[in-house]
Amino acid sequence: MNRTAKLIMRPLARSDRDAVLNLINADRLPGQPRATAADLTDALKGRSRHDAEWWKALDAPVTVVAVEGGAVVGVVSFAVRRKDDTGLILWLHCREREEVAAALVAYAVDALAGRARLEAFQFASALGLGLEGLPVRHRPATHAALLRAGFRGDDLWSYMRADLPLNIPGVPGVRSKRAGDGWELTLSEGGRQVAEASVSAPEQGIGVLRWLEAHVTGRGFGRAMLGSAAAVLAKQGAREMILYVDDDNPRERSRVAAKGLYRSAGFVEVDRLFSYVR
Repeated sequence: MNRTAKLIMRPLARSDRDAVLNLINADRLPGQPRATAADLTDALKGRSRHDAEWWKALDAPVTVVAVEGGAVVGVVSFAVRRKDDTGLILWLHCREREEVAAALVAYAVDALAGRARLEAFQFASALGLGLEGLPVRHRPATHAALLRAGFRGDDLWSYMRADLPLNIPGVPGVRSKRAGDGWELTLSEGGRQVAEASVSAPEQGIGVLRWLEAHVTGRGFGRAMLGSAAAVLAKQGAREMILYVDDDNPRERSRVAAKGLYRSAGFVEVDRLFSYVR
């Protein structure tokens, strides 16, 4: 039985928004907040505080829903970046039904036909907390649909999370200051900065480690800074901490030591994040 024959594709209507929000949150990953109506509004208008400059370069997104038996069973949003004639699939949700994922991808590819290049899941939307790619373990049907449509998938990020508090302590002497919507932390020794980190303000009890760098290695400064960053987040009410590791190019930048540190502190890899080109 060909279930795709029952699917009707049409532009998203205002009355579809609750159903679309339910689809989005059905795909929510561990360590990610629930998407809100305000988040959906931002995504539909092509706005995001994550990767904001990338979004500003796009034409207004087009969002289409797949309807089956009167119910919204899938949604895809896509747009054009005119400066390089690229069509982009921005986000897609369908409870990982294979036939719906395939239909949504096919519709977007058809609508973007004639562009010099097609891309998918290249940067973070307003619907998540910094997810710059498709989490392929949790989204196998969407991943498969993109590959069948001729896209190449690039494995770019390790997405990791941990419960707070971590099993490593902070250290005295770390300075923290408010910076934008988060905090910057520094650790100095003998008047020299030896480590630094940045964390976001918690959202729905989830804080993000944006970056961490130890300028002196082999002294445990990275571990000390990680413990201190986690303590700052816990003090602000965070119950979870997430981070992203760009481990896609080990020859140029090894992340073996960093991931070893995170694992030793209690972080686990939730998923691999892929981006796509065609």
